[in-house]
Amino acid sequence: MKLQLLRLSDIDTTLQDQITQLYKQLNAQIQQLPLKKILEGEHPTIIICCKINGIVVGIALMGLYKVISGYKGMIEDVVVDQEHRGKGIGRLLMEALLAEGKKRNLGEILLFTGHHRLPAIQLYKSLGFKLKESGIYNIRYR
Repeated sequence: MKLQLLRLSDIDTTLQDQITQLYKQLNAQIQQLPLKKILEGEHPTIIICCKINGIVVGIALMGLYKVISGYKGMIEDVVVDQEHRGKGIGRLLMEALLAEGKKRNLGEILLFTGHHRLPAIQLYKSLGFKLKESGIYNIRYR
């Protein structure tokens, strides 16, 4: 098992295809952006992937942003292949994201998860995340 912090130069067709297929296990309805688009720019999204025998079996992403209250990260799109769940891969991915957040001196890391995702919630709590007493509102343009 190998964790990898993805860089723009790492992206090829094989990696893109593997992550596209894996992400469908999280949400097959969402139109995905190409990985190269996610990784370009001054503050690219952090993407950590887990590979077993060269095959991507897990990913976790953290968007970076700055606001008047400081630098923050928002964890999104954490998914482990259904055949590899329960083996600690999600924890390793999350720990790698949190380490990147500390390394980049983020003041706060946020995440959103559905209330029905009980194993994920247990993992997040065990890593120190606490339920923030605030509401999330959204508006969709697509």
